[in-house]
Amino acid sequence: MSPDIRELDDDTRDRIAAGEVVERPASVVKELLENALDADASRVTVSVESGGKERIVVTDDGVGMSEAEARKAVREHTTSKLRDISDLDSIGTLGFRGEALHAIGSVARLCIRTKPRGGSQGTELVVSGGEVRECGPVGCPEGTTVEVTDLFGNVPARRKYLKTDATEFDHVQSVVAGYGLANPAVSVTLEHDGRESFSTAGDGDRRSAVMAVYGREVAASMVPIEADHDDGGPLAGVDGLISHPETNRAGREYMTTLVNGRYVTASTVREAVVDAYGTQLAPDRYPFAVVDIDVPPGGVDVNVHPRKLEVLFADSEGVRRQVREAVEAALLDEGLLRSSAPRGRSAPEQTEISAGDDGDGETVDTELTDSGHRARPETGGGSTPTPASRGGDVDDDNDSRPTPALTGTDSTDSEASTAASASDERTTATAGRRFRDRPTQRTFDGEETRGAPETFDRLPSLSVLGQFDDTYLVCESADGLLLVDQHAADERVNYERLRERFAGDVTTQTLADPVELEVTAREAALLDDHSEALARLGFRVQGGDRTVTVTTVPALLAEELGGEAAELARDLLGEFVEGDPAGTVEAVVDDLLGDLACHPSIKGNTSLREGTVAELLAALDDCENPYACPHGRPTIIELPREEIENRFERDYPGHGGRRD
Repeated sequence: MSPDIRELDDDTRDRIAAGEVVERPASVVKELLENALDADASRVTVSVESGGKERIVVTDDGVGMSEAEARKAVREHTTSKLRDISDLDSIGTLGFRGEALHAIGSVARLCIRTKPRGGSQGTELVVSGGEVRECGPVGCPEGTTVEVTDLFGNVPARRKYLKTDATEFDHVQSVVAGYGLANPAVSVTLEHDGRESFSTAGDGDRRSAVMAVYGREVAASMVPIEADHDDGGPLAGVDGLISHPETNRAGREYMTTLVNGRYVTASTVREAVVDAYGTQLAPDRYPFAVVDIDVPPGGVDVNVHPRKLEVLFADSEGVRRQVREAVEAALLDEGLLRSSAPRGRSAPEQTEISAGDDGDGETVDTELTDSGHRARPETGGGSTPTPASRGGDVDDDNDSRPTPALTGTDSTDSEASTAASASDERTTATAGRRFRDRPTQRTFDGEETRGAPETFDRLPSLSVLGQFDDTYLVCESADGLLLVDQHAADERVNYERLRERFAGDVTTQTLADPVELEVTAREAALLDDHSEALARLGFRVQGGDRTVTVTTVPALLAEELGGEAAELARDLLGEFVEGDPAGTVEAVVDDLLGDLACHPSIKGNTSLREGTVAELLAALDDCENPYACPHGRPTIIELPREEIENRFERDYPGHGGRRD
């Protein structure tokens, strides 16, 4: 018998709907900030306590509301921005669904104080549990102030899954910064626990807003984009600012994408911006960017995500092409693009520790870029940048020849083997690293595998037959043939040696000349909360307003990275955002040592002497896990005797079981 189908009560429906809109404090801030901007505000102040978990206050000097309008505003599906369904294709406001205040009031205590422009009196309205509890006159300035407390007080399960104050505030800050950059004519201020994080001037100059949010150094490096399109593409224009290739970070957090002035997450636009830089960025380094694209009505759907964070383009490839061309043109106008330099060669000596893929370890002569800046040594392979190559653990080998497939049983196996072997020519000392996700590896059967096979404890007894392609050691075991990736094997050996040196208390080295680093508002806030975690890693960092001073670094990193070790502190901050610093430090150390182990390791396409081969295999056998490099790639691939015989069809009919 089928279960009864019943209609949900109003309270349950309200809380489910609220969950689609209000996920965390940053969701509340986003909705209230959009309402303030839509209300024609020239000044908006966002103040949060405990990352927004305890209290959120958004104050604006917009048009305000009368008592009757305030009462309507907190009801479900009420709005002043939409008349009927035909308006959806040409919506020009930020918030338009009419459920924001109602949804917030369903999961928190909501107090609204508002006064219309030119009005004689204000109104205070209190909502709790989705119901209006109080409403009456109050003295207040023109505009609206919305105070949210007891967030998720009636939904304890949702409150339980909120992160630390630092993590929640990081999300809040990202949202407010995005809208501050999107609306340079509006003064946007963010405060946390009574301390101002940043405040934009509201003078209409986007570069001024960038300086308030990211600092003077970043603002000075920004290059304007101004492109009007009449080539039949989906965009009417592209506007904004992008940074000089030398000014970059290890993550995408500083790439702000706007669609018709709306702050959204548009991966198509971000990827197009990165692609436009081509060889001028080291692998997995990302520029600062504020890119606003003008999409005619019907060209974009902003209603595909419950919180309007993502958009769907009618012609995404056309958008990608036009944005890439606009950014390329802006960089060319500034003399910042070259067509022949390998990826990463244009990054200067002061560039931050780079992210993602390693380079091939090759040292090249420094040279001047077209813009007159001195280039740093090669830090990446020569591959054409693509979204896939930037996000994974694969880079071009220093040999342009394709890596031969080890088996021919399946094209997927061949591609996996090629991708795995292509990643071994990387360096960390000059490129630096951002800690990346480990790649998925596959067996010959196509099954996923990570790390050491469970059936092995030590390497089997091996007889070395030779070296293939100056990259793989060919060995014989009792069960068949083994191919050893010499770079991956040496990387595992170096990693375990470094890990042993880093175990226990970290030995630090005091810098004779402390290094000053300019930081963004986000980085400054992260430092306040995670300075102890950095200290556990050996970095002593003294905080300032927008400049921090690094006084000590881990001695091991000083040996490996030299003067660039101090700059690594800035990139490390982002690693602590989503997790508990106490539990994250160990993982950060592990990834960092894995990156450092890559640089001194034996490279592919290197002929080895017999003694070196024997030493390498002996050292690999002594490792705790000899079957995978620290990044998850296999060090050894086995070709069982049975598989070899099957490939040669030695069991063909009529062979009589003979093995000769």
